[in-house]
Amino acid sequence: MTQYLDKKYIQKNSIEKRDYQETLANQAIAENCIIVLPTGLGKTAIALTVIAEYLSKGSGGVLFLAPTRVLVNQHYEFLKEHLTVQDISLVTGEDTIEKRTKLWKCSVICATPEIARNDFARGIISSDQFTLVIFDEVHRTVGDYAYSGIAEKFEDSTTRIIGMTATLPSEKEKASEIMTRLKISCIAERNENSSDVKSYTQETDTEWIKVELPDELKIIQSLLKSALDQRYDTLRENGIKLNSQQSLSALLRIRQFVLSQNRRSAKPLFTAIRIHYALNMLEVHGITPFLKFCTRTQAKKGVGIKDLFELDPNFTKAISLAKKAQSDGIEHSKIPKLKEIIDSVSGKALIFTSFRDSVDLIFNQLNKLGIPTGILIGKSGDTGLKQKKQIETVQKFRDGVFQVLVATRVGEEGLDIAEVNQVIFYDNVPSSIRFVQRRGRTGRKDTGKLVVLIAKNTIDETYYWIGQRKISASKSMGSKMTQMLEKNKNTPGKNGLDAFF
Repeated sequence: MTQYLDKKYIQKNSIEKRDYQETLANQAIAENCIIVLPTGLGKTAIALTVIAEYLSKGSGGVLFLAPTRVLVNQHYEFLKEHLTVQDISLVTGEDTIEKRTKLWKCSVICATPEIARNDFARGIISSDQFTLVIFDEVHRTVGDYAYSGIAEKFEDSTTRIIGMTATLPSEKEKASEIMTRLKISCIAERNENSSDVKSYTQETDTEWIKVELPDELKIIQSLLKSALDQRYDTLRENGIKLNSQQSLSALLRIRQFVLSQNRRSAKPLFTAIRIHYALNMLEVHGITPFLKFCTRTQAKKGVGIKDLFELDPNFTKAISLAKKAQSDGIEHSKIPKLKEIIDSVSGKALIFTSFRDSVDLIFNQLNKLGIPTGILIGKSGDTGLKQKKQIETVQKFRDGVFQVLVATRVGEEGLDIAEVNQVIFYDNVPSSIRFVQRRGRTGRKDTGKLVVLIAKNTIDETYYWIGQRKISASKSMGSKMTQMLEKNKNTPGKNGLDAFF
């Protein structure tokens, strides 16, 4: 017989009682905490329990932050359904200042971080009006992301801080930054193998499928690599030390040094960076995304752009051959493989890709093949989807209007569509967090299927190995952080991860 949570401010018989959720919630109630729990195991239900506890205290409001409008709306609808209080509000940048000023006075507020940070700066809200702040997808609390700015407002506050994520960062520097910014003193963690969690998890079968680039793309690839080799040779002649691996990240790291101390290397450096991006678009995404990237780049003003697009014989020939391939209907070998994969498993499929040009290509190609397909992208730019349209698209996918949804990063975090039978990575990602977030969109109520497409002899393969290494590192980060926290409790004056790392 199913048992339900029996707690003030939570609707009767609405939330199944699970021991591990109750344990994690109690940890979060007791101290500033990061809840680490695999996708589909009810982080939001844990947040609900903590919210209800703080509503019972009656001493201040609750702020529930999430990075995307779709996810914020999802949390808002969940809380409206399961809390007995009526003054729950949803605050996003699409509301006027006048309307937001009223919404911020509610007992429970769901908001996007950008608008919260901006309204803190405007003085519309202040830290002392909240007794509880929840940072969903807390791994984002690094650098200049809005979460970091909001955290600063609570540096000298007694407000309870809770972070939630499916996985911690693999990099110790990022883990340290999150812990320090949010004054975290506890990691409340479970994984798929935890004894009190196992009975609630579903298997996700993972398949890595390699595809060969079409011959036409291999020729273009070779020309782009020749253009890249020339820039590396020039950089080395100018005294820039570069290893044999032609890494885009390595070039990006030396930009400031070149601009300040080796100006003659600026043209070959920035041209090499552009060629890297162009090559990645071709190898991973196909002809049309490559050509669209080139068109946008050529329209900009920048060092070396004219030389690259007008004088470089390898690059100009690559563009010419790409245009011919496009006119011949050649795109990428991943496209026909997509249809084969989708046809192999009945039900809904969610395809992730990192670029909008790639989204458009997949959307158009699948619809041509008779597969009802929708797109989910962020709101920025002329082609972006506003919040209302994003929510509408997700609902159509839930309702079966679309068999396939093609999404960028906006769909990776927290999207709850229980009926997704398979997730397909059109491109691989060198990030343990993004890999886990994408994978977590399937296998929520039944066995899931994950397929990762990899183009042979391309950046896809490099990202595979980087990703696997980071996934392994992230799995041990929680225990390392816990060990450090225990150690620091006995070391006066130590905060954050400094004592451990």
